[in-house]
Amino acid sequence: MSVTHNESIPNQEGDNQNWYSSWFDTPYYHILYKDRNYREAQVFMDNLTHYLNLPEKAKVLDLACGKGRHSIYLNQLGYDVLGADLSENSITEASKNSNDTLHFKVHDMREPFEEKFDAIFNLFTSFGYFENDDDNLTTLKAIKESLSEYGFAVIDFMNVTNVIENLVPEETKTVDEIDFHIRRYVEDGHIFKEIDFEDKGRKYHFTEKVKALTLKDFQDLMDEAGIFLLDIFGDYKLKKFHKTESERLIMIFK
Repeated sequence: MSVTHNESIPNQEGDNQNWYSSWFDTPYYHILYKDRNYREAQVFMDNLTHYLNLPEKAKVLDLACGKGRHSIYLNQLGYDVLGADLSENSITEASKNSNDTLHFKVHDMREPFEEKFDAIFNLFTSFGYFENDDDNLTTLKAIKESLSEYGFAVIDFMNVTNVIENLVPEETKTVDEIDFHIRRYVEDGHIFKEIDFEDKGRKYHFTEKVKALTLKDFQDLMDEAGIFLLDIFGDYKLKKFHKTESERLIMIFK
């Protein structure tokens, strides 16, 4: 497992621990995924906060917040929000939006927070990146430890059964005049995405690797972490989860 980014990140060459910390820190990650449906994401936030019936000015943690778009929206809904992410570049960008009830910090999700939150959101498949599978359990325990007594946590993950069934092996996406050549495959219980492109005469190669965690896998991890799984949904409108047809696996727990 490697992340290569010619000349720009020589120290990442062959590093099989932290592919995500280098790829997510590049501008190209944000270029490739700039067309994500953020209106749909806002509808999800509306539905989720309504379902959880969060108190006014509830303390919310957006875990793996990226550039903070969803943290900002949650703050606009009236919540006291902390956005946390491993990417220093993303947090620097997100922090431009900080205010008295919206803050951002660089943080590794495997580490619990000293402060407690009424809700912790881990959204849009921001889980299962670690090379060491034990870190998934460590992360769940850290989330549990960071919840207040009456707090709820949410993991929004892909439905791997549906994703694998509908996997597009190869495609080219052109964004901002950059041709991203993408190859997808499943290997050793992980879903891989190989991304190759050229920009300004330089070639780049990145690999995304996510553990293909099923609902059963999450249930086993949660049992081990002493977590109670309260509800499961299959899309951003909070419709019932269907093992093969649902696009998402959204889990509410405490």
